[in-house]
Amino acid sequence: MKTPAWLTLICLATALPIQAETFKPIELKDQELANLRGRYVMPGRIISFGIVMSSTWQNANGDVIGAKTSMQVQQSTIKPQFYVSMIDEKGTGSSSQQGHGSVTGGAGLNATEGVTQVVRAAGDNNSAYNNVDINVTKASQAPDTPQQGQLLSAGSTLVGSNAAGSLSVSSSGTGVQLNVVANNNQGSALQRIAQGGLMQNATLLGNGNQVSNLTSLNVVLRDNAPAAALNGNLDQLKGLRALGY
Repeated sequence: MKTPAWLTLICLATALPIQAETFKPIELKDQELANLRGRYVMPGRIISFGIVMSSTWQNANGDVIGAKTSMQVQQSTIKPQFYVSMIDEKGTGSSSQQGHGSVTGGAGLNATEGVTQVVRAAGDNNSAYNNVDINVTKASQAPDTPQQGQLLSAGSTLVGSNAAGSLSVSSSGTGVQLNVVANNNQGSALQRIAQGGLMQNATLLGNGNQVSNLTSLNVVLRDNAPAAALNGNLDQLKGLRALGY
C-alpha cells in the first residue's frame, strides 16, 4: 500500500472519535426548556387566521349527522365570530340495532390541556378519525372567504337531529364545542376548542359506525413585507424576545 493511502487511513481513524463526540446528544435542562418559545412571528406578518372544525357521525344505515363551524380573523375584522353549517344526510339502510358495548374510566379527560385525541371502541366494524391540521401560507393580501352558515353567538347553542342521532354546537366564554350523541346507544363524539387547548373524543358502543373529528388552523402570512422590515433571522428573533414577541 502506498504512503498516501496509509496517511488517509490514519487521518480517518483519528477523526472518528472526535466526530462521535461532536454529535453526541446533549440533554437539555428543565430551565432551558422553560425558556423556549414557539410563537416568533414578525409584527404585521399575520394578515389572516382561521379555524375550521367539523364533526360527523355515520351509522350502519348510512345516515349522517354533523356540523362544520368556521371562524376567520383578519386585520380589518378583529372580532372573532363562528359560523355553523349543519350536516344532515339520509342513508339507505333500515337497521335499528342497539349498541350493547360499554367503556369505563375517562373522567380525567375533561381536565387535560393542549391537544387531546381519544378513541374508545366497544363494538365491531367501526372507524374513528381524529385529526388536526396546521396550514401556513403566504399571500399579498388576506383571502376573501365569506363565512357560510348560521352565526353562533356567544353563550348560544344550535341543535339538530335525524335518524343518526342528535347534535349540539355551543359557544361559551372559553370556546366552541361540537357534541354528537348517536341513536340506539351507538356512542358519542365530542370536539372542543377552548383556552386550554383542543379535545377530540370518539366513543363507539355499537357496530358499523364511522366517526370523524377534524380541525384545521389556517394562517396566512404577508409575503410582500417592506425591504426595511425585519427579515426573520435568528439574531433578530433573539432581539425581539425581550419585547414579548
